[in-house]
Amino acid sequence: MNVWFVTGTDTDAGKTLVTSGLLYTARQQQLSTLGLKPIASGSQATPEGLQNSDALALQHQSVPPVDYATVNPIAFAPAIAPHLAALEAGQPLEISTIVSLRETLSQTPRDITLIEGAGGWRVPLNEQEDFADLAMALELPVILVVGLKLGCLNHARLTAEAIRADGLVLAGWAGSVVDPAFAADTARFEANIAHLNAKLTAPCLGIIPHLDAPSAATAAPYLSLEPL
Repeated sequence: MNVWFVTGTDTDAGKTLVTSGLLYTARQQQLSTLGLKPIASGSQATPEGLQNSDALALQHQSVPPVDYATVNPIAFAPAIAPHLAALEAGQPLEISTIVSLRETLSQTPRDITLIEGAGGWRVPLNEQEDFADLAMALELPVILVVGLKLGCLNHARLTAEAIRADGLVLAGWAGSVVDPAFAADTARFEANIAHLNAKLTAPCLGIIPHLDAPSAATAAPYLSLEPL
């Protein structure tokens, strides 16, 4: 199966923008797609139940269509760390139950499937497990989304090291400019990107500039599936 786990250097690094942009790119190539966000905090009440805007973005890029529960089976209202939201909701999270994702993957085969985590690589699910354990349980190659801002070089390198230390393959990385000031000096910005390319030793899937109207469609032109 062509399935990848998407993680980020931090919260708001641009994971959903990159994930939805890659799915949009696949759709333009007439490929079938599936975007999954197993756990989402910061969800809104709707007539259909709690729904998360990131998960809805992934659902919109999933073709053939799937229902919301397939994309996001576990949703919490507070925009806080998932393990805390789970405790407050009386719905503790455990890898043994979340890896039912295997059933979803086997029943919904697609040309491209991307599973988006929450926050960064070590965001906890409970006192013993974190999102890294989910990717490890599913034995998936990883796409790292680097939120391009001051401090991102350290965050990106440490995350890449952690992914490999956990025995998983860093299949590629993508950058998303979250701080326009970081990219204002072109020469320095290009030097930072060159450093990431050299140190992450994984193919770059693209660099998304700061977008006035970020969406899958506006991000897609800056991304490529070919390195995968």
